[in-house]
Amino acid sequence: MKVTSESLERTIEELAKLPGTGRKSAQRIAMYLLKQPDDSVYRLAETLQNLKRSVKTCCICRTFSDEDPCAICENPKRQNGQICVVEEFQDMYFIERTDEFRGRYHVLGGVLSPMNNIGPDQLHVKSLIQRVNNPEEPVTEIILALNPDAEGEATSFYLHKLLQPFEVQVTRIAYGIPVGTDLEYIDDATLSRAFRSRSTF
Repeated sequence: MKVTSESLERTIEELAKLPGTGRKSAQRIAMYLLKQPDDSVYRLAETLQNLKRSVKTCCICRTFSDEDPCAICENPKRQNGQICVVEEFQDMYFIERTDEFRGRYHVLGGVLSPMNNIGPDQLHVKSLIQRVNNPEEPVTEIILALNPDAEGEATSFYLHKLLQPFEVQVTRIAYGIPVGTDLEYIDDATLSRAFRSRSTF
C-alpha cells in the first residue's frame, strides 16, 4: 500500500520505538494525536522538549532530578550511612513510595548482561565504590535491591564480591510471597526463597 503521508509514517516509526509499543499501538497513538486540538499536541511536544532540557542526572546517586545534586542526596537527614543500590530510577521511586527507607540511593543504570555487551564499565559501579570509599560520608551498609532475575542475581553477586575489601555491611532485600497471595499460586522458586529469607516473628 502506498504511503499517503510521510510525516505520519515517520511519527508511527518513532512511536513504535517506545518500550511496549508495537506498530499497531503506534498507529493508534499517531491517529489519536492527529485528531486532538493543536494546542494539546503542541503542549505535549513542549513537555517532551522540557523533559530533555530540564531533567538532569544527579552527580552523586545517578538518578533523574530537576536539581543536581537531587533532593534526597541534599537532605542531611538521609545521611545515615545506608545506600540502597537499584537498577533504574523507577525502582528508587517504588521504594520511596513505601516510606520505609531513610537512607540514600545509588542507581546503577542497568545490570550486568554479557549477551547485551553490558559490563561493569557500562554501569555506575565505579561511582558506587567512590562513595563507599569517601571518608567524609562514611557508609555502613549497602542494601542491594536488584530484580531477582538471573542478571540481577549475577550483578548482586558481583557487587558483593567487589565490596568485600571495604568495611561495609552488604545486605539484600528479602524476596518472598506477595501479600494477599495464596500459597497454591506461588511458584517453587519463590516459595523456596521465601523460606530462606524467613525472619523471626
